[in-house]
Amino acid sequence: MPIRDMTELSMISKQAWSSEELQHYHRAFQQIMPYLNIEGHTIHREIIEEIEARGGINKD
Repeated sequence: MPIRDMTELSMISKQAWSSEELQHYHRAFQQIMPYLNIEGHTIHREIIEEIEARGGINKD
């Protein structure tokens, strides 16, 4: 399944994101963390919370 862009994903709940999308955007947000505004930090926190709710990142 291809990773959807943030424009599309911003219109649906984090629960509807695939695990691959959560992991992809988590890594992307980690890299740009110093440059994020409050909204960016909020989105990243929501991504982390959803990853944790699913049991963490699968490293397989």
